Amino acid sequence: MRVSDFYDRHPISEQQVLAAARRRRRGVAGPLTAEDLFEFDQDHYGGLDAVDALARRAGITATARVLDVCAGLGGPARFLASRRGCRVVGLELNPGRAAGAARLTRRVGLSDRVTVVRGDAAALPFAGATFDACLSQEGLLHIEDKAAVLAGCHRVLVPGGRLAFTDWIARPRLADRERDRLWEWMAATGLQTLDGYRRLLGHAGFTSVEAEDLSAEWRPLLRARLDMYRHGRDDIVARLGEAWYREFDALYTFFVDLVEAGKLGGGRFSGTR
Repeated sequence: MRVSDFYDRHPISEQQVLAAARRRRRGVAGPLTAEDLFEFDQDHYGGLDAVDALARRAGITATARVLDVCAGLGGPARFLASRRGCRVVGLELNPGRAAGAARLTRRVGLSDRVTVVRGDAAALPFAGATFDACLSQEGLLHIEDKAAVLAGCHRVLVPGGRLAFTDWIARPRLADRERDRLWEWMAATGLQTLDGYRRLLGHAGFTSVEAEDLSAEWRPLLRARLDMYRHGRDDIVARLGEAWYREFDALYTFFVDLVEAGKLGGGRFSGTR
């Protein structure tokens, strides 16, 4: 499956985020704010705490220029701009998600601090030494040439700038047929191990490389995400259809089972330019 196809049919969408925020705000006067979206627009694992953890590792301050690679709907970018006061560029390949990220950002009045650029993470469309920090959350799993992404991040960072990201990692028991199914379902390609990412970061020129295994932390989050999708069944069926929902439920259950069986996990990585 192409990654654009996967996210065109993803259950977390601009419309779903807005609908959930409006339900929560029912009866509250005033315009929608970034804070209203935060419970619903973080399309990654660990919520706001996970964004904060990466921001700390990347040393993000109010004066930082930040690149969010594979930014999706822009939830982390808006959170960083709102809470830390920095300026963020969100790079997103999928046209629908890039447009949705820009619309959500305008709606909550953060367009002066968050810019959305449609582009390829494996060929970053920015000049060298442009950013103080690069972040990414569970986006690199869709990119075969991970070395190109990391080399690009190294190029666009200033000397001393920091990269911090999370991604799915393969465990030794993950079988080829399971890798194939992950590709067919969610465009997961070239899955790395913890040591594999350490080597790639070193080859890209990063120093002070750290790699943390988040698998135990992510297991209950995956189960909770599956429960969330099931509780939102009616909304998803109304938007995408019964057949799609049944297929997604079966495949996401397969995904959760891989994590709970110790075949697939998560990692957090960082390094200095």
